Amino acid sequence: MSLKLALLLALLAASAGIGFGYLLRLLISLGKKGSMELDIKQMELRSQEEAKNIILEAEEKAQEYLDRVQAEAKERENRLKSAEDRLIKKEEFLDKRQVDIDEEIEYVKKRAAEVRVLKEKIEKLAHDKTLELSRLSHLSPEEARTQLMSAIEKDFEEDFLVKMQKLEAQAGERLDKRAKEILATSIQRLATSTVSEMMSTTVDLPTDDLKGKIIGKEGRNIKAFERATGVEVIVDDTPNAIVLSSFDPVRRAVAKLALDNLIADGRIQPAKIEEFVTKAQEEVNKIIKDKGEAAALQCEIYNLDPKLLAILGRLHFRSSYSQNVLDHSIEMAHLAGMMAEELGANVQVAKAGALLHDIGKALDHEVSGTHVEIGRRILQKFNVSEDVIKAMQAHHGEYPYETVESIIVQTADAISGGRPGARRDNLDNYLKRLSELEAIATSFEGVEKAYALQAGREIRVFVTPDKISDLDAKKMARDIALRIEKELKYPGEIKVNVIREARSIEFAR
Repeated sequence: MSLKLALLLALLAASAGIGFGYLLRLLISLGKKGSMELDIKQMELRSQEEAKNIILEAEEKAQEYLDRVQAEAKERENRLKSAEDRLIKKEEFLDKRQVDIDEEIEYVKKRAAEVRVLKEKIEKLAHDKTLELSRLSHLSPEEARTQLMSAIEKDFEEDFLVKMQKLEAQAGERLDKRAKEILATSIQRLATSTVSEMMSTTVDLPTDDLKGKIIGKEGRNIKAFERATGVEVIVDDTPNAIVLSSFDPVRRAVAKLALDNLIADGRIQPAKIEEFVTKAQEEVNKIIKDKGEAAALQCEIYNLDPKLLAILGRLHFRSSYSQNVLDHSIEMAHLAGMMAEELGANVQVAKAGALLHDIGKALDHEVSGTHVEIGRRILQKFNVSEDVIKAMQAHHGEYPYETVESIIVQTADAISGGRPGARRDNLDNYLKRLSELEAIATSFEGVEKAYALQAGREIRVFVTPDKISDLDAKKMARDIALRIEKELKYPGEIKVNVIREARSIEFAR
C-alpha cells in the first residue's frame, strides 16, 4: 500500500513538474515573441524614417538638377539671343556697306565714262595737230622722223664710231684684266697636291712567314681571298710585304682592311676570309659616310641630307682621268667660293654646286643616263635648292648658264681639271676598258660576279653552280671571249677564266 502511495505521489510530482515546465516555457516564449515584435516595430519605424530621408534627399537632388538644367537652358538661350543680335547687326552693316559699294561703283562708272570722253578728245587733238604739222611740212610723221634721224647720224656718225670703239676697247681690256686677276688669285690661294692614284696597294707583313699562311695549302687561302675581294694578290720576293692590285679603289680598300685584320687575328682560312671581308665592307661603308660629312664640313656647306652625304662620300673611291673625284670636288668648291667672293655672287650656292657637281658619278654604274642628269635627279630627290641645281647642271654645257654661279662652277671645273698634273687621259681610258671588260662578263645569265685582273690580261668569272653546269661554264668562257674580241680593242690576249665552285653545307646538332 505504501508502495502504491509512493508511486502515486511520484506520478503526481512528475505531472506537476511537467506542467510547471510547460508553463515556464510558455511564459518564456511569450516574452521572446513580445521582444521580437518590438524589434520588428522599431525596424519598421527606422525603415520608414530612412525611406522618408531618401525621398527628401532625392527630391532635393532632383530640384538641384532641375535648377541647374534650367540655368544652363537660360544661359544657352541668352547666348543664342546674343548671337542672333550680332547677326542682325552684321546683316544691317552689310546691307549698309552694299549700298555704299553700289554708290561707289556708280561713281566710278561715271568717272570712267568722263575719262574715256577726255581721252578721245585728247587723241583727236593730237591727231589734228599731227595732220596740221604734216600739212605745213608736206611730210608724214614717219618721213619726218626718218629725215631727222638720218641728219643726226650723218652729222655725228664719225664721233659715234670713235666713241663706241673707244668704249669697247676700254671695256674689253678692263674685263679681261679683272677676269685674269680673279682666276690668278683663286689659283694662287688654293694649294692642292697633284699626286695621282696608283693601281696597287702594299700591305706590310710582320714576318715573311705569313706569306705561306696567306697563300694556304695548294693556294686555297689566296684563291678564296681573291674571289671574295676581286683583287689580285701578288706575292713576290719583296721582304715583309705583299701587293694588292686592282683598278677599283673600293676593292683595294676593302681587301687591305680585311687582310690587315686577318693578319692581326692570325686565323687565315677560307671561312674567316669571307667573314673578315664582309666586316671590311661594312667598315668601308662607314668610311664613305665619314668622307662625305668631312667634305661638306671642310667646304662649310651645311644642312645637307645624311643620305646625300653618304652618296657624296662614295666619290672618295672614284677617279676621273686619274684625279680623285671627291678631292676634285672639294678643290672646285674652294675655287668657286673664292671667285664668288670676288664677283659678288652667292658664295654658298657656288660652293654647294661645285661640291655636288659630279655626285652623279657615284651612281652612274647603277643608274642609266649621264652623270649630270643622274646628279640632277639625286639633288631633286633630296630637296636641294633649285639655285644649287642650276649651278651644278651646266658644268659640261648640257644645260644653259642660267645664273652667275653656274658659270663660276664651270670655270672652277676647268681650272681644277686643267692644271698641270691633275689628270691623265691614258689612265682613264685604261680604267674604262677594264670596266667594260667586267660589264661584258656580268651581262651573261648565271654570272655571280666578275673581276678584271693582271691589268686586264685576265678576267675571272664566278658563276652560280645551281644555274650553270660544267659544260655550260666551258661554253660561257668561249662566248665571253668572242664578245670581248668583237666589242673591245686591246693589245695582246685576255684570259677568260670561268670558275664554278659547288658548296654543300649541313649542320650537326
